[in-house]
Formats: sequence, C-alpha cells, structure tokens
Amino acid sequence: MKNPRLAWALTGSGHYITDCLDFLLTLDNVDVYLSQAAEEVLKMYGVNLHDLRNRFPVYRDKAASSPPVGLFYKGYYHTFVMAPATSNTVAKCVLGIADSLVTNLYSQAGKCRVPSIVYPCDIAPEMETTAPGGKVMVYPRPIDLEATAKLRTFSYTQVVDSVEELIFAIKNAQPTEATLC
Repeated sequence: MKNPRLAWALTGSGHYITDCLDFLLTLDNVDVYLSQAAEEVLKMYGVNLHDLRNRFPVYRDKAASSPPVGLFYKGYYHTFVMAPATSNTVAKCVLGIADSLVTNLYSQAGKCRVPSIVYPCDIAPEMETTAPGGKVMVYPRPIDLEATAKLRTFSYTQVVDSVEELIFAIKNAQPTEATLC
C-alpha cells in the first residue's frame, strides 16, 4: 500500500482515555478498533461513538474471527497502537492469547513485523489514573506489573508510560513501505 495507515485500538481502560482521545482526534489516516469493553467505557466517559465514526473508520468487536486483522497482511498499517490498554488485554498479549479483536490485532501486527505502541494502565506500584468522576489513586497488583514488564521485552513492541510518551512515539512512527506477510 502506498500510504499505510495507523491502527488504534481502545480497550476497556479509562486510564487517561480522554487525553488519548484528544490526541487521536488530531490525527489523520487512522482506523479505530474498539473492544466490547471500550464501547462501555467510552459511554462512562461521555464519549459519543457517533463522533468517532464521523471522524474515522471504526471497527467493533462483533465477529468471532476478527476479519479486519487481515489488513495487516496487505501492508495496510504502518503501526498498531493500543492505548489505553487494560491489564486483562496486556496479560492476554503476553500469553499469546488472541481471542478478541484487540488481542488478535496485536498478534497479527507482531506476525507481520508491524510495530506496536502500547500504553498500559498498570505501569507503577502506586499511580494516579482517571476515573469517570476524576483522578484517583490505584495500586496495581504485582502480576499486572509483571505482565507490563514482560510486554516491554517483546519484539516490535514499544511500551510507553504516559500520554506524553505515547504522543512522542506516535509522532515518530514513520510510515514506511509496509512489509507484506
């Protein structure tokens, strides 16, 4: 493909989701993928799915085989972004479980050597995060922190620890001549 796009997946995490969406809305050439939980969380944060659909192609987790993942095999995407990512999604990615649209996207991106940028919700033993009512303190479990640490070791995966790092990583993700699997 001449001009590969960015694939951005939202999971059920509310971790700075409005900041992630504010940046997402500044971008062009993006396809948005939503897990079932993301649809619920977006409503909790007052985000109208219709507004996203007016701006981007939006794919929802409705089919068992996740047909859109085949776009990675056609060189359609230069980078896959998963932001914010739940601890559940991160754990599945670490274990190689690809049983949902989002985990399947991560799996196929890796198989096609398409770089992934992941912003996990669990990045430190004590941290501030966003909830629908405002900012709160959370204390991620050791197992969740271990999964995030393990994900950092994966090829073609960049784990970021803040919205600022996410923005920097995406801005530096260079669309290159996509490799066909």
